[in-house]
Amino acid sequence: MLFKRKGTLKKEYDQKLLHQIEDLKIRWKNEKSLYDKSFDMNEELERQVELTELKYLYLYREAKARQIKISIKDK
Repeated sequence: MLFKRKGTLKKEYDQKLLHQIEDLKIRWKNEKSLYDKSFDMNEELERQVELTELKYLYLYREAKARQIKISIKDK
């Protein structure tokens, strides 16, 4: 019974991780698009884009380390 709960928790947290990755990817692309379209070179916006990219890449590597597989029915 204990091991069944562990598997359920892993699936739950894996799904949360996948949702966070997806949200960060969208946010990163939006910020990058805004930065690319801006006329003024704003250092704060540039740092924000870099920070969001690093967060996305970190979570992506974490999902890869956990060997999370995305199935079609999950989407």
